[in-house]
Formats: sequence, structure tokens, C-alpha cells
Amino acid sequence: MVSLGIFTLISTLFLVLAAVPTTASSSKLSPNYYDHVCPKALPAIKRVVEAAVNKERRMGASLLRLHFHDCFVHGCDASILLDSTSAFDSEKKAGPNKNSIRGFEVIDQIKLEVDKVCGRPVVSCADILAVAARDSVVVLGGPTWAVQLGRRDSTTARKTTADKDIPTPLMNLTDLINNFKKHGLDERDLVALSGAHTIGSAQCFTFRDRIYNEANIDPKFARERRLSCPRTGGNSNLAALDPTHANFDVKYFNKLLKKRGLLHSDQELFNGGSTDSLVEAYSSDAKAFWADFAKSMMKMGNINPLTGKRGQVRLNCRKVN
Repeated sequence: MVSLGIFTLISTLFLVLAAVPTTASSSKLSPNYYDHVCPKALPAIKRVVEAAVNKERRMGASLLRLHFHDCFVHGCDASILLDSTSAFDSEKKAGPNKNSIRGFEVIDQIKLEVDKVCGRPVVSCADILAVAARDSVVVLGGPTWAVQLGRRDSTTARKTTADKDIPTPLMNLTDLINNFKKHGLDERDLVALSGAHTIGSAQCFTFRDRIYNEANIDPKFARERRLSCPRTGGNSNLAALDPTHANFDVKYFNKLLKKRGLLHSDQELFNGGSTDSLVEAYSSDAKAFWADFAKSMMKMGNINPLTGKRGQVRLNCRKVN
């Protein structure tokens, strides 16, 4: 990805660019996009994220998931934040998101704080999602990376696309590989990004079939999970995705080697297929996992961004201007 600054030819032109970023700097993403427009923006996002995650560790995983589910639906454009209108149904109602996606209040809080320190709405909701995801990982002990910035916000939501394009916990390895490939991501990206399941929790209904009906699962682990996930009822009961679910580490991969993946899609990454070697590598090399995770997050964050004059910078992340 290319790092570009805000061009300053003369002071008058600088003022124009600072107020409404245009020209080359707005046609491509850059980690320096807000350096002149609003240098206080990223520190403000970090403060709110740190406070929210320190208050509830699970929120870090929720904010990371928001960015992931946003990018997999027609690109990283904050469409996931839009509420339903007469013109479109919200992506919040899509199967992979309904009654599970969360963190919207934190994004609202970030937006208010950023607009306050910037003096005007110059930071897009899409960029807020990308930065909040990075900052959440850092708070939970994971790697950092230079978030590419300059995305603009969509003016519509795509619930039908969300139903089709967001990976589900029931997918097999072939389906997962094809799904990621559709978004320009390869097998290394698949395994690295799946490593985000080292933090957070899953609801009973997403892993019930695995713990009662699948064979490639550690029997003791299955019995333990059944205690809080009955055959019927308890759909929203939570279970940790890995034993140290509030820390960004490699325990997720260690668990897959022992057939203790909570979700069917998790264990598919280590089940005699083409991704086994990557799981094994990451399980014993946190440095390699962190490096690949950071690269894959930057790659995912560059999926079909709206730049230049496309889209808008929303005044309220939940609705179109």
C-alpha cells in the first residue's frame, strides 16, 4: 500500500485541502491521511477504545468483528453501521449479524469525540472502524500496524450481500478458501485473520452441532461445552473461543492442534487440509502470527474502499447524511 501526504503548495491551498481533502491524497489510502486535516483524530479514537475495552474486555473482539463484517460486504465502507430505512434493510439484520454484532454505542461515542476534537466531521465512520479494530487488538496485547486511512462512507446497506458474503461458522475449508478468495484474500490471510478468534466468545447456537454431532473433536472438550450449551434452548449462552479469550495470543492455534476448536469453521483449518501447516507454524511462533495478522488486516482494510468524491463522511454513523 502507498503512503501519501497532504500536498501543500501555498497556504491558501492548504486551508482548502484541510477543510475538504481532495486531489491525489483522497484517491488512495494513506496512514498519514489525517495528519494535517485533524492530527488529534487517532489519539481520540485510541482513548475511547482503551476505555471501552478496559471496561469490558469482550468489547475488543466485538469492535474487531465489526470491521471484519463491514469489509466483507462490498468493501470497508461502514455500511454495517447503518440502521434500516425505507430505502434499504440494515446489514445488522443479516443472518451472520443478527443478535450477535455489537459495539455500535462505542462507535457512536468515538464519532462524537472525534468530531469534537476535529471541530467538524472530517473522519469517516469507515476509518473509525478500521482504527478501532487495530486499537482493540493492541489493548488486548496484540500487534499494531499502520492503518491505511482516507475511506469514505457508503450511502446504502446491503443485507442480501451480507447474508451471502460473510463467512459462517458452519463453512468447510473449501468454502472458506473460496469465500476469502472472492475478496482478494488467500489461504494465509484466511488462517491469520481466523486467529482473531483468539479473543472473544461465541453463542451456543453457532457451535451446538459441533459439540454434539462431530467426530473430530476432543471428547472432554465437547463434554465441557455441553454443560453450558444444551441440545435445546440456551441459544445465546456464551463460550470462550479460546482459553485466554481476553488476550491476543496463539492459544487459538494450540487448541486447534488438540481438536478443541469451538466452531466447525475453526477446526476446518486443522483437519488434514491445505492450511494445517500454517496452523502448526502459528501455534509455536507468535511473532510470525502477529506479522501475518497485521499484513492481512491491512490487506482486508483495502477491500473496495470509497475514496475521492465517492461516498460521504457521515455526520451520524447510523444514517446517511
